Amino acid sequence: MPDPDLIPNHRMVPEAPLAEGEAVIASFPADRATYVRDHAAMAALAMGGGMIVLWLLGNPHVWTGAVGGLAAIAVRGFYLASEDLSARWDLTDRRLLGPMGRSIPLSEITRIRALGSAVQIITRGGDKHLIKYQPDKDATRTAIARAAGLATEAAA
Repeated sequence: MPDPDLIPNHRMVPEAPLAEGEAVIASFPADRATYVRDHAAMAALAMGGGMIVLWLLGNPHVWTGAVGGLAAIAVRGFYLASEDLSARWDLTDRRLLGPMGRSIPLSEITRIRALGSAVQIITRGGDKHLIKYQPDKDATRTAIARAAGLATEAAA
């Protein structure tokens, strides 16, 4: 049997055991189409930004900023895809369980807001967690807010 610490991404799903009587009511895996769409938007911004910087510096080859911006985001997307797309969060009737051992009691959640395609969870202690690449961030936010007993309007 291989060493589980050597298996890539094995901690990108919740590993916390459920308490007696605790049940998973929803899961929020990362979505590939959302990942690609977000990276396309980042690439467009990086391309434009690179061109503007080169133009401001007086470089006669402004077009190379677009190539560099596209290449940077493409490389980032390629290298992080396996990790980012294997992430999953599980919502139980008591906790929000996330990658790498995260376990957030629903009673500790004070605010839930959308950031792009991600949902940010803020706890009483000020900890912030991102559930990234959600195809319907509003549905994710609403499900967590309901389970935590937060008003969906206040959770925005």
